Amino acid sequence: MASWWAKFKRALFINFTTYAIYFLVWLIFLTCKKTYSKTNLQNSPCVVLFWHGRIAMMSFAYLNWWSKFKRHGKVIISDHKDGEIIARVIKFFGIGTIRGSSSKGGAKALINAFKEIKSGNDVIITPDGPRGPRHSVADGAVIIAQKQNINIQILNYEASKFWQFKSWDKMILPKPFSTINFTLSEPFSVANLSLDDAKFLIKNKMSAGDE
Repeated sequence: MASWWAKFKRALFINFTTYAIYFLVWLIFLTCKKTYSKTNLQNSPCVVLFWHGRIAMMSFAYLNWWSKFKRHGKVIISDHKDGEIIARVIKFFGIGTIRGSSSKGGAKALINAFKEIKSGNDVIITPDGPRGPRHSVADGAVIIAQKQNINIQILNYEASKFWQFKSWDKMILPKPFSTINFTLSEPFSVANLSLDDAKFLIKNKMSAGDE
């Protein structure tokens, strides 16, 4: 009985939180002014990276760059409870997921990421997720790009007014009626770089203007 009740409470919490987050981000988004960089996704599959602290509004970046151009991307999301909530929220936006950790060469996530790329889909990663440290770059982002010989592009957003959470990732949630500026970088390669050099390059490009 106790086990059944615990599962029921967990399911209820996940369902309630999923819908609450979905309606909240849409409510905020609809009140805000939005700008998008003129950069487009490259024609071939790529690895797309953004910091975990920018996860709140990234589904709207997907609607702009992927849905508008009928492209497909899948986000690597961990198997823990928070990951389950995120996976359910972004499913409402038509975003698929690859479950598992990309850190330390996690086999499950890597194998599935390779399959998605070979199918013509982009792979989207928060390289410092799911638990940090903040603004660190996990090995998986480099391994996928190098093993599949594909480029990397970086997503980001900044808001004119925002709340910053006291979580490990210092997540930013734009305030209603603020301006949200979404950016997508030009593609770049980490081919022929050592793991450490590739991670250093990625971190520098992701952190530019984001401190």
